Amino acid sequence: MLKRGNGAPVATQVLFSNIKVQIYQNPNSFHYILKSPVQGFNTTILELSLKKASMIVNAVPEGWEIIFQQAHALLATQIAFEWRVADRPERWVETLAAIAQHDDGQKFWAGKIGLTPAGAPANFTMLPFSLEQATQVMYEAKFQGRWRALLTSMHLSFLYEELRGQNNRTDEFLNNQLENQARWRKELKINKKKAQQAYDLMQWCDRFSLILCRSQLPEAERTLEVSKGPDGVQYHVIQQKDGSIKVTPWPFEKRHFTVSVEFICLTQLQFQDEAELTEALMNSPIQLKEWTISK
Repeated sequence: MLKRGNGAPVATQVLFSNIKVQIYQNPNSFHYILKSPVQGFNTTILELSLKKASMIVNAVPEGWEIIFQQAHALLATQIAFEWRVADRPERWVETLAAIAQHDDGQKFWAGKIGLTPAGAPANFTMLPFSLEQATQVMYEAKFQGRWRALLTSMHLSFLYEELRGQNNRTDEFLNNQLENQARWRKELKINKKKAQQAYDLMQWCDRFSLILCRSQLPEAERTLEVSKGPDGVQYHVIQQKDGSIKVTPWPFEKRHFTVSVEFICLTQLQFQDEAELTEALMNSPIQLKEWTISK
């Protein structure tokens, strides 16, 4: 159980490989240190920072439904995996990896980033643009290869190009994305059209996943626009009377399939600080939400 105090580290005793180890938590910085007493000295075995993820927050009768951004990205990957075979990008596995990890590199919570001023969990749309986080996203993407880096960079351009002209450092970051995209296309021997089609699939699946995660499906079988797919066609989604979801025109290989996402339901509506929110998230049961998508 995590405990909060006046900022001083708190310790928990655990048995690790037959050695008594203390785990120190600093509630202000969320750093954890594993220490073991060796010959009268406290020797640091491992030090890490607990990285927090931004969240999709839905108000439900029970309280707050929380879906982590990385879980939403995995749902987007499940959707992409079902795309019709004939229209999949050549680098299919790398494309799936890019979709699955496009929300990696999340910013550390500090202060009130994870909370609204009223103390409620903050939806990801409430968070301001973070150049530090965008830079970290690109830094992590590069380790998996140029194709993932290319698609991730295109995604950041899609999200943040509208901020151009507001800040010199942001403009430099955006310029770097365009330069890197051109260089990676050349090195990968792929033209701009093919790269854009691959990214359009990524963006389409991202958008469809967000519609599901944010409970945005209209009632009474009304249609909702998703976005244009990699083929340039505008797709729409409908929740049918039996609860299944229909996409028109049909872009998938199978006639029907099921996708899912894990979520946490918090019954507590307000939190004093990040530590209290973190504790609630870590101690709440994980639940599963599923959707059947049918032609």
